[in-house]
Amino acid sequence: MFNAAAAVTRLGVRATARIRLPLRSEFLLLCLLLLPGAALAAMQVTSTRVWPAQDYTRVTLESAAPVEHQLMLLKNPDRLVLDLSNVAATPALEGLAGQVGDNDPYVKAIRVGRFKPGVVRLVFDLKAEVKPEVFTLRPVADYGHRLVLDIYPAQAVDPLLALLEKSQAWPSTPAAPAARDAKPAEAAATTTESIRPAPAEAAPKSGARPVKPDNQRLIVIAVDAGHGGEDPGARGRRGTREKDITLAIARKLKARIEQEPNMRVVLTRDGDYFIPLHHRVEKARKVRADLFVSVHADAFIKPNARGSSVFALSENGATSSAAKWLAKKENDADLIGGVNLDVTDPYLKMTLTDLSFTAQINDSLKLAKAVLTELGGINTLHKAAVEQAGFAVLKAPDIPSILVETAFISNPDEERKLTDNAYQDQMADAIVSGIRRYFAQNPPLARGRLALNP
Repeated sequence: MFNAAAAVTRLGVRATARIRLPLRSEFLLLCLLLLPGAALAAMQVTSTRVWPAQDYTRVTLESAAPVEHQLMLLKNPDRLVLDLSNVAATPALEGLAGQVGDNDPYVKAIRVGRFKPGVVRLVFDLKAEVKPEVFTLRPVADYGHRLVLDIYPAQAVDPLLALLEKSQAWPSTPAAPAARDAKPAEAAATTTESIRPAPAEAAPKSGARPVKPDNQRLIVIAVDAGHGGEDPGARGRRGTREKDITLAIARKLKARIEQEPNMRVVLTRDGDYFIPLHHRVEKARKVRADLFVSVHADAFIKPNARGSSVFALSENGATSSAAKWLAKKENDADLIGGVNLDVTDPYLKMTLTDLSFTAQINDSLKLAKAVLTELGGINTLHKAAVEQAGFAVLKAPDIPSILVETAFISNPDEERKLTDNAYQDQMADAIVSGIRRYFAQNPPLARGRLALNP
């Protein structure tokens, strides 16, 4: 008969004469001792999340320690296979399949099962050809270790093309009055020309002929709802999440701006998902936005801090210690939301290090002052003047950009205001009034003569 005590002794474990188990139990004990990936030592995935969006779908697996993994892309039909080594089949993993909705642009279904001893396999049935990225994140904020799978479309979504397609459904604007008598193809070309990206070339030199203002062309405004997805932003005492407030106000702002006859809006995000800071900047540049407005809801360590603020970029340090603290907190969104740091992004390097922001900052300060003046009519101002700091999301070198802190979500009174539909309407109206005030004093430049680096 098999002797468990002798087997344990051979494995270097002290045995005693008392060890005497039934044959089946002795065999199972030996298996547990010989298999390093035995179930008792398996990793526990404690939480899973799926964030669908038009830009990409993100799947997050959270655990107490890093998870070993292997990703495979299969064809006919299109599938993604993610193998997790030494991972237990927990309820969190098994519940992943139920998180896939019909609205997901890229994932049709997820199947979870034990592939072989010590390996749990996740199979993603796909709706389209994709380009996946998988990476790990260290613990930060309230999160443990995270394994992140980003499922991008094989052909990236073009925000400019999407804007052009939507423009066909909009009523005619003063941007192209002469096109009404033109042939359909010519009219479409006129509309397209007003927002078509210029070819990549050097910016005009200081001696170049000045560009004339154009009061009739289509104006494109990028509205950025701060945070989203894995990054909830600040939280109020009643549990209000900044990411929800910013999206609600951004959507209202879009609706109000597009009531203007010659203004259109591109939202950097239109749902609860995370967009890296430099991707927000990139999206605005791809549509050649005339303005960039980032919406946030401030927080501070003291609950009595209150009021609205407007910020512009600074190349020479923050205008106050509070502005510096806030910029660092907002820039940390990439750490919390989760960015794949192994991907080299030459666009990001160019935007953040190689270009001068002097002209952009000057125009941003004008826009910020106009908006701040309007905000003072609906809420207390935290500071009576525009502040500046090194916000990463404001670093589009050729787009006047501002960050609006609508109110302090950490202040119980202002948290209630931020969740009030009427206050959100007032906030959107005030920002639109500030934008109108800015363009009344600074008409947009003629698009066709402007050379930008998209």
